[in-house]
Amino acid sequence: MNMRYFGSRPVAIKVRLAGWYFVLMVIAMSALSALALAGLEHSIRSTVDEQLVERVKLIQKIMLAAPASQSELETELRESFTPDSREELIQISDEQGNRVFQSTWLQNRTLLSAESTAKVQRKRYPFFKTKIDGVPFHGMIATVNVGRHSYTVRVAQNMDDFAEAISRFRHLLLAVVPALLVAASLGGYWISRRALAPVDEITRAAQRISGTNLSSRLAVPDSGDELARLAETLNAMLERIDLGVKQIAQFTADASHELRTPITLMRTRVELALRRPRSAEENQQTIEQLYSEVVRTSELVERLMMLARADSGASLMRMEDVEIVVLVQDVLAQTSVLALQKHLELKAQLNISTLWVRGDARYLRQLFMILIDNAVKYTPSPGIITVSLDACNGFARVSFSDTGIGIEDEDLKNIFNRFYRADKARSRETGGAGLGLAIGRWIAESHHGTLTAESKSGVGSNFLVTLPMENNHTFAPALMR
Repeated sequence: MNMRYFGSRPVAIKVRLAGWYFVLMVIAMSALSALALAGLEHSIRSTVDEQLVERVKLIQKIMLAAPASQSELETELRESFTPDSREELIQISDEQGNRVFQSTWLQNRTLLSAESTAKVQRKRYPFFKTKIDGVPFHGMIATVNVGRHSYTVRVAQNMDDFAEAISRFRHLLLAVVPALLVAASLGGYWISRRALAPVDEITRAAQRISGTNLSSRLAVPDSGDELARLAETLNAMLERIDLGVKQIAQFTADASHELRTPITLMRTRVELALRRPRSAEENQQTIEQLYSEVVRTSELVERLMMLARADSGASLMRMEDVEIVVLVQDVLAQTSVLALQKHLELKAQLNISTLWVRGDARYLRQLFMILIDNAVKYTPSPGIITVSLDACNGFARVSFSDTGIGIEDEDLKNIFNRFYRADKARSRETGGAGLGLAIGRWIAESHHGTLTAESKSGVGSNFLVTLPMENNHTFAPALMR
């Protein structure tokens, strides 16, 4: 039975709860009524059975104590019972089936036929039910031996009054149970409505929250129950959505600002070039400047696209086994030119000769180059940049240390945020867009690793990359020379 819809319209939860409550109450009340009725019938039948057994015992006692003549026996039985009543019936037969004694009402009537008597006597419990002239009787059959004679004793109790009592009780149940069901259903609906009232309040509060007021929160009931946990969960979800929307807005604003500057520069240089005829040397210089801006802008757009794909959850990595020592050596060879141009010393301390990690070599190379490029930018000449590699507790550790200008404590906690520049006064030519460290941390975390920074202003900085080692390979320490 589907109670979620009434026709094509969905049914409210409080109505469905009341409906299920009504169904359960119907089942419970029906079962209770059936048990009560069956219990009443069983109690009446047990009482009547006990009365019949006592009556048979009394008859047996009289027959055993009475004189042998039939007339005297009949006199004794009539003095002990009321033979004219049809409430208690007695019929005694001898071995030939002749009636020795019977109640007056049984004249021309048979309490139980010989065939039925034989069937009852074969039963474990010799009780029977019969109707005489439409009147229901419940009876018992017993055999009484007196001397050498055997008698069949049949006793029966009129069940008319008992049947009427059961009927009255049944009608009472039919009248009371539906009324109780209606009252219980209304009470269940009222209870469910009160119980779900906080849900309606949460729903109305949630409907009032839109993109313009994501900072609003739902009221949490002071109940500590499921509804309170629901409100807290929704508030936590709203907090994440609010943070995500703010990050998107900030990202869009920062990206627009970073893109607007090179586009404005390129437009200005083109407009200046078109104002008057220029020499070939001047045109060549303008083209070189435009090319430089185009390259820088292309790199910025590529980084923005990388972060956008990362935010969308798109899989960018092609994971494979990477020999990290060889990769670090290649990066050092490529970036040594940058260090030479600024008269910096680029040192390597590779304490391991072979070390494997699971990752994407392209992105790991980009991560290492970002860190070395940052160290070169912020280390004045003469200075030292040291790249070291070791293994600890199942992780490869690549450290990038410099003797540069360092980072202030206030800036250190924000340097991995997108578009954040610790040095607000640096130029675009030397500073970049503030995306490198954000991309670097994303690459490290995408490899199930970390990127952390330690720095002291005026002393230098240390960036540490940890990557889980590949279990299918072993690492070898470098030979000591």
